[in-house]
Amino acid sequence: MIDFIWLALFVSGVGTAMVTGRMQVVSNAILKGAENGVELCIGLIGAISLWMGLMHIAERAGAVAWLARRLKPIARRLFPSVPADHPAMGAILANMSANLLGIGNAATPLGLKAMEELQKLNSHPDRASDAMCTLLAVNTASITLIPTTVIALRMQYHSSHPSAVVLTTLVASLIGTCAALAFDRIFRALSHRRQTP
Repeated sequence: MIDFIWLALFVSGVGTAMVTGRMQVVSNAILKGAENGVELCIGLIGAISLWMGLMHIAERAGAVAWLARRLKPIARRLFPSVPADHPAMGAILANMSANLLGIGNAATPLGLKAMEELQKLNSHPDRASDAMCTLLAVNTASITLIPTTVIALRMQYHSSHPSAVVLTTLVASLIGTCAALAFDRIFRALSHRRQTP
């Protein structure tokens, strides 16, 4: 559906430019936008590489494993239906740890692995289990200690203090995670109430 919306916007814009005789303005805007996109990507490569390298060093040094041990009591309360020694719990803990450290590219495959393991525990394979919904909520709105991409963008645009957003990002992501978990519980209760005759 979204593809058709974008196509309609593009066709209407080009059509309007052709009718009004301003096709040159549209061509210039398209080329300038492409140029700005390439400049932004090239500028971000260095900053993101630096932060991802630092996060990889932290991961190899055991920061993810250390965080996973600290998060285990929280994860057991969030995912009561998942046995503590099941591979799904390990993948969930690794995913949560990677998200906390801002290692998004490592968190994604870990989240997919956790979903795969949770599907093995799912008694109704045709729909998502409660644990799967909770993981999705936690993963989407995850608390982030170090927002590497935002810091890199601020560096690209010559911010005088690129890391000044760390505290505000932490607070915002904490509020977002709490809200996601609250709505997860509310919708779960409503769903169970509907299923009960």
